[in-house]
Amino acid sequence: MKLTTRFQLSTMMFLNFFIWGIWFVTMGTYLTKGQIGATGGQTGLAYGTQCLGAIIAPFIVGMIADRFFAAQKILGVLHLAGAGLLYYISSQSSFGSFYSLLLIYMIIYMPTLALVNAIALKQISNAEKQFSSIRVWGTIGWIVAGLIIGWMAWEKNPASLGITYKVAAVISALFGIYCFFLPNTPPPKAGKNVSIGEVLGLDALKILKNKNYLIFFIASILICIPLAFYYGQANQFLNESGMQSAAAKMTMGQMSETLFLFLMPLFFARFGTKQMLLIGMVAWVARYVLFSYGDTGSGIWMLYAGIILHGICYDFFFVTGQIYTDQIAGERVRSSAQGLITLATYGLGMYIGFYLAGQYVDKHKIGESLHDWKAIWIFPALFAAGVSLMFFIFFKNEKKKLVAV
Repeated sequence: MKLTTRFQLSTMMFLNFFIWGIWFVTMGTYLTKGQIGATGGQTGLAYGTQCLGAIIAPFIVGMIADRFFAAQKILGVLHLAGAGLLYYISSQSSFGSFYSLLLIYMIIYMPTLALVNAIALKQISNAEKQFSSIRVWGTIGWIVAGLIIGWMAWEKNPASLGITYKVAAVISALFGIYCFFLPNTPPPKAGKNVSIGEVLGLDALKILKNKNYLIFFIASILICIPLAFYYGQANQFLNESGMQSAAAKMTMGQMSETLFLFLMPLFFARFGTKQMLLIGMVAWVARYVLFSYGDTGSGIWMLYAGIILHGICYDFFFVTGQIYTDQIAGERVRSSAQGLITLATYGLGMYIGFYLAGQYVDKHKIGESLHDWKAIWIFPALFAAGVSLMFFIFFKNEKKKLVAV
């Protein structure tokens, strides 16, 4: 791969995830502690917009990216449109208007996760060895976003967190223009006779005929239910616990993610697909147990350990899953298949998870603004343990090189 191409793809990942990370981590704190004054249930609904966007994403990618237009051009248009929505979201003072605009934005944003993967995977020859070194820049973008929030001390006044949406809007507009200069990723089915199902991206469902992949797909949906508790509640939990600059401290999770992304080629050589995925799921169990018993006193090491485990939680399951999906799907349905796994992870599973997390947090409220976090974190720990056991029993080790269905 040319150095210029690597730079372009790395910058693409950095900006795509910076735009998400600058506002997403602190949204729960912004909604509940700022002028909107949302409940836990409403916060769960707000986080759930990413899931509705992820559910729709495969159809956008399948209808457009695989059939009609180059992926980088679609990516640019989506970010230019998203810039305007983000800026408008920052001025909303009621939950109803905030939620409506956020839903539209996430329907636009979530397809970009599959598109950046498809663009990067098109340019590399060996996904196991090369993809993680490009994907890591998305993690670095998320880290920089959290550090900026901590450096600016926006969390001290939750109402000021509205500025994060303005920052995201400006970067999204600039990135939208940049996308048109990315390496060309033409639609693989352009000019070919395809069925309605293929146009809608439904041909990617063929990969579910692979029994192992079907187990992985089901596990992806289920494990993202407890995952939603971290994304939706961790920042609020850490702020309530008294941790200073919680968003900045949470970037330790992305720093850990960066380290493990660099090491992933070594782990792939040492472990198989099943072991990689299973380690990621078990790490979720450990994280929530640490959160349940940790505090900002003598138990603060548990909170830091739970945050740092994010590297294993995310890389060993999500990144491994993206590579596994690419290997099973092959080039013809690459974009659609990435959209499909986005639906399973960021869509169905996390939508259920965000809803349950919001209701569960409200159920364990203490007084006006505090919660019984020990009881809250035990639930996702037990849930993740059950999913891990199911995956261990039913997913079989690959006996030969993965091939397209």
